[in-house]
Amino acid sequence: MAAGLSLDHPWAFTIGVLGNIISFMVYLAPLPTFYRVYKRKSTEGFQSVPYVVALFSAMLWISYALLKTDACLLITINSVGCAIETVYIVVYLAYAPKAAKIFTAKLVLLIIVAMFGLILLLTLLLSKGAKRVEILGWICVSFSVSVFVAPLSVIRLVIRTKSVEFMPFSLSFFLTLSAVVWFAYGLLIRDLFVALPNVLGFIFGILQMALYVAYKDRKKVSVVEQELPKHVLPITKPGTAHKAVEVHRTVDEDKVGDGDQKEIDDNNEVMASVEVKHVEV
Repeated sequence: MAAGLSLDHPWAFTIGVLGNIISFMVYLAPLPTFYRVYKRKSTEGFQSVPYVVALFSAMLWISYALLKTDACLLITINSVGCAIETVYIVVYLAYAPKAAKIFTAKLVLLIIVAMFGLILLLTLLLSKGAKRVEILGWICVSFSVSVFVAPLSVIRLVIRTKSVEFMPFSLSFFLTLSAVVWFAYGLLIRDLFVALPNVLGFIFGILQMALYVAYKDRKKVSVVEQELPKHVLPITKPGTAHKAVEVHRTVDEDKVGDGDQKEIDDNNEVMASVEVKHVEV
């Protein structure tokens, strides 16, 4: 691949800084959730998985950026992401019930310690120079793509229920904007590993916004807040994308017809799969 622009070029630097700002805003999206956890001294059943995955993603991109030259903007946003996600996890552990604490601790050991350590060890021992950067880059891309697939469950739920209450427009918009900015940055610096995952992020973002426009005026199903929203992660493409979706229903069964009850039952089947998403490079 031909050499791209360096960070000394005003366009590359400006786009990279803009990507950092947008990704930082996405990283802060779960703050209301954790403020509520702190106030209520309870996690109220929401899961820690998205935050652990977000931390793992940021660590991968830092490792990749450290092997590259002229990648300080990737290092800065993902370092900030690591710090923020670590705080989220610590707060979660402070107020989660015992079973959730044990599960989260095991998850951290498995993903953050074992899996990340194994990836670093293998790339350091089995490759050198540019080949090492390429291998780690493809690992980052593969993980980022897998995280981008997460919104499929939300998209499916929106189509089935014809309701966008599970998919906030503002979050979809900023995730799409983040994908566009980081894709542009990847093109400018000629970094395939930064640009490639954001193509998929852009496609899913546009699809979500199109669904929002299509269903925003449809009749809404009443939603009662019983559990904190889950954190949908950005995979960092030098930045992060999170999605928070809160899905809970209470229905007066005496007032629901057979057809409506069937739809409610169908919706309940997919509620468990609706979570927050995070993305980085």
